[in-house]
Amino acid sequence: MKYNPNEIEARWQKYWAENGTFHAENHSEKPKYYVLDMFPYPSGAGLHVGHPLGYIASDIYARFKRHQGFNVLHPQGYDSFGLPAEQYAIQTGQHPDKTTKENIARYREQLDKIGFSFDWSREVRTSSPEYYKWTQWIFIQLFNSWYDKDANEARDIRTLILEFEENGNQKVNAVADDAIPTFSAKEWKSYSKEDQERILLKYRLTFLAETEVNWCPALGTVLANDEIINGVSERGGHPVIRKKMTQWSMRISAYAERLLSGLETIDWTESLKESQRNWIGKSVGASVTFKVKDSQFERNAVDYILSGDETNNHTIEVFTTRPDTIFGVTFMTLAPEHDLVAKITTPEQKKAVEAYVEATSKRSERDRMADVKTISGVFTGAYAEHPFTKEAVPVWIGDYVLAGYGTGAVMAVPCGDERDYAFAKHFNIPIKNIFAGADISEEAYTSKDNVVIGNSDFLNGLDYKKATKKAIEALEELGQGKGKVNYRLRDAVFSRQRYWGEPFPVYYVNGLPQMIEAQHLPIRLPEVEKYLPTEDGQPPLGNASEWAWDTKNATVVSNELIDDVTVFPLELNTMPGWAGSSWYWLRYMDAHNEEEFVSEEAQNYWQNVDLYIGGSEHATGHLLYSRFWNKFLKDRGFVNQEEPFKKLINQGMILGMSALVYRISGTNTYVSKNIKNNYETEGLHIDVSLVNASDEIDIEKLRQWQPQFNDAEFVTENGRFFVGREVEKMSKRWYNVVNPDDICNEYGADTLRLYEMFLGPLEQAKPWNTAGITGVFGFLKKLWKLYFDDNGLIVNSNPASPEALKTLHKTIKKVQEDIENFSFNTSVSSFMIAVNELTAMNCHERSILEPLAVVISPYAPHIAEELWERLGHKESISAVPFPRFNPEYLIENNKEYPVSFNGKMRFTINLPLNLTVKEIENIVMADERTIKQLDGKTPNKIIIVPGKIINLVG
Repeated sequence: MKYNPNEIEARWQKYWAENGTFHAENHSEKPKYYVLDMFPYPSGAGLHVGHPLGYIASDIYARFKRHQGFNVLHPQGYDSFGLPAEQYAIQTGQHPDKTTKENIARYREQLDKIGFSFDWSREVRTSSPEYYKWTQWIFIQLFNSWYDKDANEARDIRTLILEFEENGNQKVNAVADDAIPTFSAKEWKSYSKEDQERILLKYRLTFLAETEVNWCPALGTVLANDEIINGVSERGGHPVIRKKMTQWSMRISAYAERLLSGLETIDWTESLKESQRNWIGKSVGASVTFKVKDSQFERNAVDYILSGDETNNHTIEVFTTRPDTIFGVTFMTLAPEHDLVAKITTPEQKKAVEAYVEATSKRSERDRMADVKTISGVFTGAYAEHPFTKEAVPVWIGDYVLAGYGTGAVMAVPCGDERDYAFAKHFNIPIKNIFAGADISEEAYTSKDNVVIGNSDFLNGLDYKKATKKAIEALEELGQGKGKVNYRLRDAVFSRQRYWGEPFPVYYVNGLPQMIEAQHLPIRLPEVEKYLPTEDGQPPLGNASEWAWDTKNATVVSNELIDDVTVFPLELNTMPGWAGSSWYWLRYMDAHNEEEFVSEEAQNYWQNVDLYIGGSEHATGHLLYSRFWNKFLKDRGFVNQEEPFKKLINQGMILGMSALVYRISGTNTYVSKNIKNNYETEGLHIDVSLVNASDEIDIEKLRQWQPQFNDAEFVTENGRFFVGREVEKMSKRWYNVVNPDDICNEYGADTLRLYEMFLGPLEQAKPWNTAGITGVFGFLKKLWKLYFDDNGLIVNSNPASPEALKTLHKTIKKVQEDIENFSFNTSVSSFMIAVNELTAMNCHERSILEPLAVVISPYAPHIAEELWERLGHKESISAVPFPRFNPEYLIENNKEYPVSFNGKMRFTINLPLNLTVKEIENIVMADERTIKQLDGKTPNKIIIVPGKIINLVG
């Protein structure tokens, strides 16, 4: 009876689907365990063999936990809003919903074929109105909330309004916009409704603001920093520029400290935690205000002559971590996009400044941050006044300063900062040394250790800590500074100029945003003729003819009915790609609830995700936004857990093994790999499916593959043509994609699952090599033969031998430890060793082979189910208790002793371990081999170490 994976796997996949084998219960006496994968974006290309790696790992763990008696929630769904579907819609005119559904069907078919134990009854799709209804609802809750710094939590906006009505805003300690004027309760009540709404917008957790954004003209949308790579869009590689736009933003900065401290409570890798720490970027220092000095023109004005005040109303606020170095300031640098640049630039410098600002707008923030070699900048012609010396400090602009980080301005202390030092040297700006005994002739002195401040008036002779404290006190006395904690984390831009995204539940009355009431959600995406921005630059929703809100009838109506009385325009932007993924794990808990995004009962049971598996590329995007939303929802009492994901593992990448042919430069002649060094060549990628296991290619198949090879000439090695190999990212672009369907069809899903785990440690990148898969397939056939021969089942009920029990329990112990440590690759090796040992023993005993099927079940579930049923069981193997390891079976009763004569081992002898030294000596001396070796002689000394050695000397 032969092993037929295709037949077995199709049968069990059908069984699992029909019986709901992996459906989790929200009411169970079992302990819960929630295993989650980062859900996929359903692209048109479908899955390649790299995609299932994390899913296989999580599936092994989920199945293992079921064997341990847990009620396991292991759901799956689709992050189905996204730019690729929209770009395809622009190119073809096909609605993104249609292509997305087709792609999802393809993904589902591929995922089912690999045998995952997903609870598909809880499937979510972020592009489904039934799902994004609740994304819209959460947005409304954010809009109707403010962050109370005293309580250190988000609160209902109504509590803030009540405070304004009773006391004004004088005692309010909130995370809010800067420069909010102070008002009394009486003044608040005197404001118009519109003025009150404008003030509240400055406090809300989601708000409208003019923001510097990454604008991609080719894609017609704003991009997040993590959607830009090397200054171009991740999607399509299009140029990205910086520009100001009125956008929805989210006040994630309110949660900066909690996002930092929360990292200490979760089991994530240190590298991932460090990525978030760096992104949040906490620094302790001081805020310092510099007054801008009047220009020469202003000094000739009557006001100056009468007052003698050299400064105007403009000020530059900086944040510095080194207030102790304030006397070393010799210039200031503003971000080119800083609001003050246009206001203080002198007429003589206007042209140069505007040209620099324009050039900087074409560089992304990441590009500017990463470029530490280029030194560039322009003098504005303006000067600031030093708060202590009152000296004139020149104000420059430079692209190494970012408007979104801190205040967008720095006080430059070239003697103590490498970048300031290089800038000053490049532009011949004076460098003042304020470090006693430090040599700054070649480089800045950046250490805080053993610092003694000099040349700094009242700070002279102080160390770093004392000088910092005294400088802050002096600034506070002047009213030009204070101690401050700063964060690099910026509020998240939440608007996108796209069609295929969640519509905002927002309409506008006199330009002010109003929320649509929750009972009228979802606000569905309208139909549009074109998915591009409108001719006048409006987002794609500007093409919709029915996109207005009728407040009287609570429905979306034609734009022609807008009268700004009862019918108002709706928001034209859509939400970003990360909106739907910022709460999806909660929806899986209660996927069909039409009244709430998750019930309290379901939330109390499932709490949060026990194990989350996904890529490290989401460290500063999805994983940060998810934590932010979860903390907000807890603040408002909608969930009960502070953190969404207890344990997080980043799976590595499966890399492609690309194939290259070598073309002689300037010709259409190709040379075989091993003789390419005789020519000047260039490598071209070809489809890996054309190459055999020996890296040889069929030239005729290559000619048929692409027209460029039709009339090409080939220089072979003795009639054979070999290709080069390179390990790189698996991508259609490199023709190195391997389709998991092909592997499943030829070898079976269990082989694919085992092989992906066998490739190496889960967290590491490793190359795919199809040639290696045959060994794993051979292992499964060998496993099958322990249970069957050509005539059928050969399992017996005889007692198991001690050797077989030892092999089994050694394997149980190793596999359980491996799964718990996520060392799945070494488990596969253990299975192979066990099957080899049992085959050598000719073991067919039920007491060994039944538990063996359970142990292998998480890895190769289809063959395990088949074996379990053939052994006479009616229920699925998936819930059978995992075998218990019994250490007694690993205790060695005998020892294979090496017997040596004068230190040279001559033979071995197997003896019980409980023998005394004298008993061992008697047995050895009576052995025929000993008698032969001694040849009548008597040894001078017999050395016996029980359990280790026997050595006869002399």
